[in-house]
Amino acid sequence: MKKLITTVLILGLLPALFSQEIRTEELSEVVLYATNYKYLNSLATEEPAAIPVKMLQRKVAAFNLENSDYYQDDYDYYQINFFIPDGKILAAYNAEGKIIRTIEKFENVKLPESVNLAVLDRFPSWVVSEDVYLVKYHETKGVSHTYKITLVNGDKTLKVKLDNKGNFL
Repeated sequence: MKKLITTVLILGLLPALFSQEIRTEELSEVVLYATNYKYLNSLATEEPAAIPVKMLQRKVAAFNLENSDYYQDDYDYYQINFFIPDGKILAAYNAEGKIIRTIEKFENVKLPESVNLAVLDRFPSWVVSEDVYLVKYHETKGVSHTYKITLVNGDKTLKVKLDNKGNFL
């Protein structure tokens, strides 16, 4: 009885296996180009940035100015604001859609390990209560990363500035 049921199942499924056709189609050519790869490459650091920071920076780099509602042939550059709950970026684009400069501000994002270790080493009994991550990008001047951190120890507060490598400013 087992052999009969197994044989019927195999014979029932066999035509379904051979009925599938594999089709090959010629796809049209797709050309990809990264207009703002220099922006993303210059923002790369030894330690990866927090997820909301990377997400918004990628949105800024991928923004297609020519397909937006703001685009007109008359202007030489455009300033576009990008917002998320954790931060914002003001980006200036030229007429071709290339990023000229940005000013970025993110609040209470995860600090890099080098910044955490520098603060812990210099202020061992203090706790980070707030942090602000500032990034300034300019296509010719480069990038500056600054962390403004508010430290709390009991009823005392202290504000410090660090770069992305943990050096106090």
